[in-house]
Parts: sequence; C-alpha cells; structure tokens
Amino acid sequence: MSKETPCIAVCMMDPRTKLCFGCGRTLPEIARWHKMERAERLAVMEGLAARMAEAGLAPMTPQPERG
Repeated sequence: MSKETPCIAVCMMDPRTKLCFGCGRTLPEIARWHKMERAERLAVMEGLAARMAEAGLAPMTPQPERG
C-alpha cells in the first residue's frame, strides 16, 4: 500500500472502539483522508500503532491484491 495511507484493505470497523481493524482510523478520518493536508495525514499515521495498542486491537497484515 501507499506510504500516504495506512489502509491495508481490511476495512471493518470495531463496534467497541469505532476504529478500523485494518488501519486504526476512525470513520471521520477515513472519510476526509484525501482532503487532509499531507502533514495532517502523516501526524494521524504516526499515532495509529499506539492508538490500536491502547484499544487492544492487534495490527493486521495487508491482504493480497486480487486480480
């Protein structure tokens, strides 16, 4: 996946934490991701691992592309 996005194509929201199981972003972050300035995206990405750890969510691995 691109270094400009944390998306790993595992797009499922955890109902308890409201975080994506794949990338750790919230729905509002996902919805406005491409409207964010690069610096804001990088700042969000920098905190995702800690956010997921605090929420008790294990990082997932990217899914292979189909085609």
